[in-house]
Amino acid sequence: MTLPRGIFKIFFNSNFINFKLIKFFTVVMHLSQYKIIKKNFSTEGVAPFIGRYGYPYINIGVLAPPEETNETWFYDAPKYWSYKNFQIPKIIELRSSLINSREKISVKQRNKFLELNQEISMASKPTDIDINLKDKPQFRVNYDNFMAPTGPYAQLKKAKLTENPKIHTKVQKVHYDTDLKANEALIYLYENNFDENFLSRILSVGTLGIGANRKLVPTRYSITATDDTLGKHLINKIKKYNPVNDYSAFFDGYLGNYYLILCFPEVWSYELFEMHVSNENNYMMDYESYGGRKHYAENTAGGYYTVRLAALEKLNEMKRQASVLALRFITWDYTLPLGVFVTREAARKSMFSKPIEFSSKELMMEYANKFARKKFNFNLGNILKQSILLRNVKEQSKLVKFL
Repeated sequence: MTLPRGIFKIFFNSNFINFKLIKFFTVVMHLSQYKIIKKNFSTEGVAPFIGRYGYPYINIGVLAPPEETNETWFYDAPKYWSYKNFQIPKIIELRSSLINSREKISVKQRNKFLELNQEISMASKPTDIDINLKDKPQFRVNYDNFMAPTGPYAQLKKAKLTENPKIHTKVQKVHYDTDLKANEALIYLYENNFDENFLSRILSVGTLGIGANRKLVPTRYSITATDDTLGKHLINKIKKYNPVNDYSAFFDGYLGNYYLILCFPEVWSYELFEMHVSNENNYMMDYESYGGRKHYAENTAGGYYTVRLAALEKLNEMKRQASVLALRFITWDYTLPLGVFVTREAARKSMFSKPIEFSSKELMMEYANKFARKKFNFNLGNILKQSILLRNVKEQSKLVKFL
C-alpha cells in the first residue's frame, strides 16, 4: 500500500477540498485542450510507458510532449524534481503535457515501434521523433500510486526517429550481452551512476537479460523490480560492515510525505509503518529480518522497496549496517497520488538529513513519541506496540553474550 484506502475520496469532501489545486487543474485542462490539437507532430521522446491491462497483450507507448520544448529531459526526472523541490502543481503540469502514443503488442513480440522505444529508453537524453496518430488525443491526467502521472493517450499510426540516439557505451554493453542476467545488468549500471528511474525504463522495454528471456515488463512492475534488485544488492554489501555505533533518528520529507527513520546498532533488519496523520488506528506495515523476505510486501507495496533503498544507500555510504524502523506520516498536503518516486525521494531526504544521536534505545523512542505528538499531533504508542523490529531488538540475544 502507498496510501491508506479511500484517502483521495476524502480530497473531494467539502471540509478538506483544495480549491487552489482544483483551480489549477481547471486551467491546465483548458490550456491542454487548445494545445493538443494535432495528430502529426515533431517532438522529443522522453520515456516509454508499458501498460499492464490485458497481459500478455499490452499497450506499449512512448511519452512525449506535443511539441519540442527546452530541457525536455526533466519531464521524467524524479531526482531532479526532488532536488529542485518541485511541488504537486508543477509535476502535474509537466506530466499532463506528455502524450502517450501507443499500440498493443504481446510482451514477447518484436516490431519496429518496440525497437524505436528501446532506443529512446536507452538514450542519455530525449531523442527527436516524428509521431503520426490515428486520432487526436483527448486531454486527461492518469494518476497512480506506483507511477508518475501521465497525460492524454492516442493510438499510434506511425513513429520515426529523426536523429541517432546517444546511448552510453555501458548501456550498449549490457544491452548487447545476451548472456548477462537482468539483475546483474541493473547492478552494473547502478554501480556506474545510472539512477533507478533510468534503469526501470530500460528494464520495462525488454532491453536487459538473457536473450531468450527478454520481454516487456509493465512500467509499474519494472519500478518495484528495480528498487528490489538494487536493495538486495546493497543488503549483501552492508552485511559485511559493523553495526552503527549509536542510536540515530533521521527526519525530513517531500510533498506532504514525511519519514522519521530510526536506526538501531544491530544487524540488518527493516520495518516500515505507513499511516495518515488523521487516523492513529489505521496503518500498514511490512517487515524483514536479517534473512530477508520471501514474499512481496503486500501491505505497503512499492513504497516498501523505495524506502528500503533510501536507507540502504545511506548505510552503504557510512559503511555500516543497522536495524531500520521507518515511520511514514502522510499529511493533507499530499492531495494526489504521484507514484512511488515520492516515497523514495522523501525517504532519501530524511536519510541524508543531519541525524539526532542518542545513547540508548529508550531515549530515542521517547524522542520519537514526543516528536510525532508535537509535529503531527499523532500518538505512536499503539503502532509501536505492533512493531516486530522493536520486539526483536528487545528480546533477541546479542552475540556479545557469547564472546
